[in-house]
Amino acid sequence: MSGRRLLMATVIVSPHNVVCFPEGAGHFWVYMQYVQGLRRVGCDVYWLERFYPDRDGQIDQTLVGAFLERMRRYEMGDRVLLYSLSGNGDSDSTVQPEFISLDRNQAEAILTRADVLVNFHYTIHPNVLARFRRTALVDIDPGLLQVWMSTGRLQVLPHHYYLTTGETVGTPRARFPDCGVRWTHIHPPVCLELWPYVHDEACAAFTTVAGWWAGESLVEIVDGREVLYDNTKRISFLQFAALPRLTPQRLELALWLAENDDADRRLLEGHGWRVHHSREVARTPEMYQAYIQQSRGEFSCAKPSCMKFQSGWVSDRTLCYLASGKPVIVQVSPLM
Repeated sequence: MSGRRLLMATVIVSPHNVVCFPEGAGHFWVYMQYVQGLRRVGCDVYWLERFYPDRDGQIDQTLVGAFLERMRRYEMGDRVLLYSLSGNGDSDSTVQPEFISLDRNQAEAILTRADVLVNFHYTIHPNVLARFRRTALVDIDPGLLQVWMSTGRLQVLPHHYYLTTGETVGTPRARFPDCGVRWTHIHPPVCLELWPYVHDEACAAFTTVAGWWAGESLVEIVDGREVLYDNTKRISFLQFAALPRLTPQRLELALWLAENDDADRRLLEGHGWRVHHSREVARTPEMYQAYIQQSRGEFSCAKPSCMKFQSGWVSDRTLCYLASGKPVIVQVSPLM
């Protein structure tokens, strides 16, 4: 990501479920690319994230401490606003954020001077959203988000701006509704200073990092009937299970597997895939980056919804491979 420097603007980036998913390094990088890109064009950037206490209402300070240490490695340690919500749950209209990583006066001063909230948390609480003079919702699930919104699955609050990483969102080519808002198209960023070109002739395998069960079942209306279909990476990869038998190229997967996925792993390995649990090779941002940089390239499948919706979306992970100088062979959602 590059560009002209902007006048200093205070930007609050609001990710979702990063702190409580410490082994999801790829998930971390999605938002860190935006943070680092905005910083490099001159913005004063802060990270705002809701933290979910345990069942007893206690804050896991070990988890918080580990996250803040991770952020310090990216020069963001003193720019994190973690908060929990007081009151009687999300439906409580009087609920207010209780800050964890900064004291209230510091946090309130930052929120007060903020120029814009760049929001990835689709279900952010209205009392938090109302703190900001300008708000921009960023759609990183094009097609899915619009279906969730139009069917009432998600109640997305009004924002001033709506940004999307899907090329067809809000256009006649889309196979899903625009939800009555004007969408501005953006490209997922990659911070090239943090993701340099890496060449190593010893790199042998085409790889990818994925959640085996990433996605969920979706309902589609076909001839007036509701049809339920599987929308996971698993269902897409299994269609290519026999691929290693058809090529001399080494193929490898780093998958977030569940405890009962032994049968799927044996099936893949039986066809010639080399399979890692993603925790083994990509559980930290540094390990995730090294795994991509040490790959020959990427081979990956997309969730079925990408094919059905034809949103024109490209994975941020794939862009990290490309930035690192790696060729990619991936399913993409075609443009009509």
